[in-house]
Amino acid sequence: MNSHVPAQAMPSRRLFLGAAAATSAALTLDLTLGTRPAHAADSAYVMGYFTESPDWLGADYGLHLAVSTDSLNWTPLNQNNPVVTPTAGAGGLRDPFIMRKRDGGFVIIATDLKGTDWGYNSQTIHVWDSADLRSFTNYRRPHLHDMVTHSWAPEAFWDASRGRYAIIYSAVNATGHNVLMVNYTTDFTTVSAPQVFFDPGYDVIDGDMAVDVNGVNYLYFKHNGTLVGARSTSLDPGSFTPYSTPVSHGGTEAPTLVKSLTSNTWYLWGDTYTPNGVLYAWQTTDLAADTWTPVDQMLYTHPVNAKHITIAPITGAEYNGLLAHWGAPAWNRLKSYNYPGRYVRHADYLARIDAYPFDPYTDSQWKLIPGLADSSGISFQSVNYPTRYLRHYDYQVRLDVNDGTNAFAQDATFHRVAGLADASWASFRSHNHPTRYIRHSDYALRIDPISTATDRADATFSVGS
Repeated sequence: MNSHVPAQAMPSRRLFLGAAAATSAALTLDLTLGTRPAHAADSAYVMGYFTESPDWLGADYGLHLAVSTDSLNWTPLNQNNPVVTPTAGAGGLRDPFIMRKRDGGFVIIATDLKGTDWGYNSQTIHVWDSADLRSFTNYRRPHLHDMVTHSWAPEAFWDASRGRYAIIYSAVNATGHNVLMVNYTTDFTTVSAPQVFFDPGYDVIDGDMAVDVNGVNYLYFKHNGTLVGARSTSLDPGSFTPYSTPVSHGGTEAPTLVKSLTSNTWYLWGDTYTPNGVLYAWQTTDLAADTWTPVDQMLYTHPVNAKHITIAPITGAEYNGLLAHWGAPAWNRLKSYNYPGRYVRHADYLARIDAYPFDPYTDSQWKLIPGLADSSGISFQSVNYPTRYLRHYDYQVRLDVNDGTNAFAQDATFHRVAGLADASWASFRSHNHPTRYIRHSDYALRIDPISTATDRADATFSVGS
C-alpha cells in the first residue's frame, strides 16, 4: 500500500462465485452450492487477477487467468501474461470479476483504472462477454452513475426476485465515505439508476456476495484494513446487517468467498496491501458460525504477483480447454516446506529462500531441464539468466554460467525424489554427492547429508508455478 493513500480508499476486488446456472441442454443438471446453482459437471476453478510486485517490475493491468482443481493450488495461464487488456478508458483494469451467466457463458467486469491513479474517477466499468474464457467479445463500458467519484471493485450476482443481475461496486456518495452501490441489468450494457446497496455508516469497499446459503445471503467487505461480513435473508438494498468478527492478516482487503466443490468447506481469500501484498486464505464449514481458521500456507500456492483475485467454478472440459489454449508455464517455482512463505531464488548469484514477494520476481523462476550430466536427473536453469544454472561449489548452491565442463555438469545435476519430510512434496539429491541433498540453512541453499527431522524439513520443497 502506498503510504499517502488512506487504507479505506484503496481499490480492490472481491468475488461472488458466479450467477445462476446455465439453461442450455448440456447443462441442465444443477447442484446448489450457495453462491449460485453450480453445474453438476463443475470440477475445477478459474481465477482472474491483475499483477503488481514490490518494485513494479511485475505490474500489468490486464486480465490474467489461472486454473486449479482444488481452489488452493493454481497454475497461471499464458505464462502469467494477460489474456485481454482494455482498449478504452484508463487503458487498464483492476479488480476483475468473472461470473457465469444464465446462458452458460461468462461475463467479465472490472474497475476502469490503470496503476495507482486513485484520483481517476471513472463512472464506468469494463465489461466483456466470453463463451469459454479463450476469446473475449463485445467489449463495452456501461455508465453506472453521474457522481464525481469512482466505481471500484465491481461484482455481480443474479437477483431472482427482480429477474435481473445486480452490479455492486464501491463509490463515495452524499455520505462522504465509500458505500456499496447497486445497478440492475439484464445484459451488462444498459443499467438501471444507481441505488445505495450497503451503508453501515462507515467506509466500506470490496463487496463480495454469497447468495442463498441455507436461505441467507452473505456480503463480505473491507473496513479499516479487515474483512467483515454482513447478512440478510433478502437481496434488497439496505437489508444487510454486519454480524462477523473482523478477519485480517495485517492490512487486508479484497475478500473472495469460495465454496469447495467437493466438501462443505468455505474459503475466504484476502489480499494484503499492494504492491507488497500477499494473498492469504481462511476456512470455515459454516458461514453463519463466523469461525474462520487460517489455512496453512503449505496447502496453497497462488500465481506470482496475483492481486485482487476472483474465482469461479468451471467444468473439467473448460479446465482442459483453458490449459490447451493458453498453456501452462514453461517455468516452476520452488516453495520451502517449513517456511512456506519463502521461495527459492538467486540473489547476487547465490541460492537462498526469501519471503515472497520480492523483485526481480523472475529470480524465483526455474526451468527444470534434463540433467546436464544424467538425463534421468534434472538441472535448474535460471529464467532471467538462461546461461546460468544452480550448481554446488564447496557444498554451497549458487548460480553459475555453464562452462561446458564435465565437472560443472556433475555439480549442476540433481535427482528428484519423494520429499524427505512429506512424500507428496519433493527433495533433490546431488548427482555426484549422492548422500547429500539440497537444503536451506539460515535461508541459504547448500547440499548436506540429511539425518534429523529438521534436516528433512529443510530439504523438502514443492514444485509449482
